[in-house]
Amino acid sequence: MTQKTSYTGPKIALYQPDIPQNTAAIIRTCSCLGVQLEIIEPCGFFLTDTRFRRVVMDYMDISSIKFYKSYEDFERAKLNNRIILATTKAKEIYTSFSFKKDDTLLFGRESAGVPESLHKTIKYKIKVPMIENKRSLNLATSAAIIISESLRQTIYKK
Repeated sequence: MTQKTSYTGPKIALYQPDIPQNTAAIIRTCSCLGVQLEIIEPCGFFLTDTRFRRVVMDYMDISSIKFYKSYEDFERAKLNNRIILATTKAKEIYTSFSFKKDDTLLFGRESAGVPESLHKTIKYKIKVPMIENKRSLNLATSAAIIISESLRQTIYKK
């Protein structure tokens, strides 16, 4: 299914990403699905990093990525929209969550998630269920799984 390139649906936000290959894979996912990507700085690598460039290939369109200098700037921009944190600490499974078209799905740093202070202030939290004794899915995989369900509920519903 082909989608127009305007960003009128749910968004993915990355909190201070620190693994270039994951960010590049998420950029590709966003490009192919017509989803806006937002990056909350600082970013733990340069966009010229060869590991990043190898994965992102020709899917990179810097104009389609919105950058925020801080979480506070990001939060101010979302005053009228929901921020939904994807976290292994959530109780609610992503398929049970009722997504809205203007939601922003927030994913923490690969190395540390989001700070506990932010975790406490974010009202909506969801997770991808996993078998016991596994730490977490790859960030790019989690983002693809959850954004697909969000799109199914909000954009592609029949």
